[in-house]
Amino acid sequence: MVRLFGWASLSVLAVFLFNNYLTYWHGWPGASGANADVTSAREWLQFSLYGAAMLGVAIYVGIANNRSIRQEREWILRFNSYLIRTVFWSVLLIGIVDFLLAFLRGEGLLISIVGTELAELLHKNQFRGLYVHMSLVGAAAVIAAKTKTIGVTWLSLMIVVSELLLVMSRFVFSYEQDYMADLVRFWFAPLFLAGCAYAMREEGHVRIDVLYADFNKKSKGLVNAFGSVLLGMPFCWLILVVGTSGKTGILNSSLLTFEIEGLGNGLYVFYLMTVFLGVFAATMLIEFIGVLFGAMADVYCEPGRTHPVWRWRRTESSYCPTAVSR
Repeated sequence: MVRLFGWASLSVLAVFLFNNYLTYWHGWPGASGANADVTSAREWLQFSLYGAAMLGVAIYVGIANNRSIRQEREWILRFNSYLIRTVFWSVLLIGIVDFLLAFLRGEGLLISIVGTELAELLHKNQFRGLYVHMSLVGAAAVIAAKTKTIGVTWLSLMIVVSELLLVMSRFVFSYEQDYMADLVRFWFAPLFLAGCAYAMREEGHVRIDVLYADFNKKSKGLVNAFGSVLLGMPFCWLILVVGTSGKTGILNSSLLTFEIEGLGNGLYVFYLMTVFLGVFAATMLIEFIGVLFGAMADVYCEPGRTHPVWRWRRTESSYCPTAVSR
């Protein structure tokens, strides 16, 4: 049941995001309900995707019932790590490229390099977001597949370097443009929002507890499992549902218009800073499912440890007197 619930949650998340894309980017009616009208065949299709996903999960769980929960947890976390790496490399590449475009435009060099026609297109947020930014996201996905590092250190280093250059240019050379401060803000946002899932996995967040530290392995697993299901996952779904509630939802409206901040010489990345809220919710939801699997693996006494930083004062066998094979 734990595996069924976890994989069903992941499949529903994937279908939910895909249906949102079909509804607001391609004009499909949405999966709000199904009726017998022939003209609503697309609505039926979107609605049936949820049933197909649940059926696929049930078949998978039934066939692969000999796999351990901890092993499947590792698969989920590896996939989430890939998503986080893609986000970090995306913002790194987009920040550098957008900064260079803003600098060239501010200094009057962009037209001489790319021509008048392309320079005018690059000044439009729709063109830059769709063709420049999305191409860089694709390149980031390839880089994330080739490298195994999360990318937090590189982004942190670039934030320090950009802040240092901003301070030097402002107070030493008396030179400052809007895009310089925009770059620092743009890189700070994903460092916290996209890095939350990674910090939770590595126990890098601040945990304040009174009773938890003295619990045994099974009790800690139960606390983490119920906390993930009752507190963590509903919070993530709340962000996703509210943010995608119609074209005016904060996530949809920003992406549909490639929203920018003002018409000055800043970066064209304001819409991405809004999308980071959705990235935070999606990656944290996946991470909470991984926490659920790891916690129940501790409850079921499966081999291995969920949290490498935990240290037991007693042997693991004292918490699991009966070996459980799954």
